[in-house]
Amino acid sequence: MTTTMERAADKAPARERPGRRPGRLRKHLWSYLFLVPLVLLFGGFTIWPMLASWWYAFFDWDGVGSPTEWVGLANFREVLASDAFWRAFWHSFVFSLAAIFIELPLALILAILLNNTWLRFRNLYRLVIFLPVVATTAVIGIVIAILLDPAGGLVNRILLDTGLVNEPVNFLGSTSLALPTLLSIDVWKGFGITLIYWLAALQTVPKDLQEAAAIDGAGFWRSLRFVTLPVVTPIAIVILLLVFQRSLNTFDLVRAVTEGGPDYATDVVPTYIYRYAFDPSLQAPRYGFASAAGVVFGLLTLVVTLLQAPFLRRRVNA
Repeated sequence: MTTTMERAADKAPARERPGRRPGRLRKHLWSYLFLVPLVLLFGGFTIWPMLASWWYAFFDWDGVGSPTEWVGLANFREVLASDAFWRAFWHSFVFSLAAIFIELPLALILAILLNNTWLRFRNLYRLVIFLPVVATTAVIGIVIAILLDPAGGLVNRILLDTGLVNEPVNFLGSTSLALPTLLSIDVWKGFGITLIYWLAALQTVPKDLQEAAAIDGAGFWRSLRFVTLPVVTPIAIVILLLVFQRSLNTFDLVRAVTEGGPDYATDVVPTYIYRYAFDPSLQAPRYGFASAAGVVFGLLTLVVTLLQAPFLRRRVNA
């Protein structure tokens, strides 16, 4: 018996022998070396800025030289007491609400339609819907601003010619219309990537379950309710979090179209931070204050995300 066990040990795969691990590392050394550029870039452009923001937030620093004027928690207190910051945070949160309650369900409905094999030209439809995603947001913002221009813009010209309005509508210059207009553009811009998420989730539904439901006499709606949706629910939670995080950090669209105006009616936290760090109209940039605002925004985002966890956990376990 001992001889048999020894032979089995000799024939055991190399992965089960701890002594072979250094040899395995040497064997795959080139594979790990290819990861070095990614690790360096991730550390230099993601990890270091995050850590540096925490450090700079405790200084009154204008970005020139090394920070020396320690102010402790003064920047954080000023951020938390700023009405402009909380207004910008609410606007950022509204972008997330629009993405979750408008973009997410509409993309799911369209994904269900485009997932049917009987639909002709469905790949063409997917391509057309996905095109805004790959287009540069700054370019889209400039084009949209031209189209919505109250002085000769195409949209206002059509509205006037059809008699829908009696005078040009200042979509981006009105404090009441600017934010809804940007929300509509943002939903349209991000709709394609959300659609791809849903299409990928629908591919995980086993065909045999759908066929079994059809054999049992379940129609389209019952099959959707009792087969498709329960299967994609765990992936749907991941999609929800991805869409939430993306929409909460909207910056380039707002910066390109309205720069947070008019009268800060479309100001979001990223543009708020950008204004204090890089606005040329400031006599001296406030990098320390901007870093504190970024830290507070990151913590608030984390809190909002964690508050969703109990609800999402119940949905998964349901």
